[in-house]
Amino acid sequence: MKPGFKYIYGPVPSWRLGSSLGIDPVSKGRKVCSFDCIYCQVGKTGFPTDERRMFVPCDDIVQELRALPSLDIDYLTFSGACEPTLAKNLGEMIKAVKQIRKEKVVVLTNASLLHREDLRQDLALADFVVAKLDAPSEEIFVKINQPIKTITFEHIVSGIKAFKQSYQGRLALQIMFVAQNKAVAQDISRIAHEIHPDEVQINTPLRPCAVSPLSEAEINKIISYFRGLNVVSVYDAIKKDVQPISGKATLKRRGKI
Repeated sequence: MKPGFKYIYGPVPSWRLGSSLGIDPVSKGRKVCSFDCIYCQVGKTGFPTDERRMFVPCDDIVQELRALPSLDIDYLTFSGACEPTLAKNLGEMIKAVKQIRKEKVVVLTNASLLHREDLRQDLALADFVVAKLDAPSEEIFVKINQPIKTITFEHIVSGIKAFKQSYQGRLALQIMFVAQNKAVAQDISRIAHEIHPDEVQINTPLRPCAVSPLSEAEINKIISYFRGLNVVSVYDAIKKDVQPISGKATLKRRGKI
């Protein structure tokens, strides 16, 4: 990306969101997260934490957005190499972004802090929230997501359910299927039916990472368990032809290529 752009990247062709311009509110040069997922495309977590604090001043994000050239964007996406909900000023950022851009705002989250009222209030400001649910039990949750010790599987499920009850926007569950959880896909689907989100995103790691993706046939079998829900699959989605203004190194650092 041209000089001066540190916190925004893309646009990237997202199979879930069309043309997505990323906003990284926790940019620290290393991965800051409450999880260390075995399939993460940006590598090991360098700074494991569940403490919400200000990493990037809101004014810095606003300044970069105001400096953007004319772009065709579907969503402004709070994501990046880290867990965006760790930004204590996330709500302030969402409000500020909405004042200067017309696109809808989405937040991609691992759902580890959704049991907290302060975060639910921040996320209520977004148009679309995509929350991770990769397991049906504590055992599988620890095996796949490798959370810090203060985060439990119960935090994830209770947090998503509490958020769904009050949220006026669009809620999706994102589920990453790998060898370690494909046998419990039906159990995960039962929880998804209880939550009844607006969308279920069935994913498997097609970008380079430490684990192998499931085949299209395996994913299609898994999709059958989610019958009755609005399901989109990484194998079925069509990506837009998008020309990013970010450099290749920026996109790679954020796991986008």
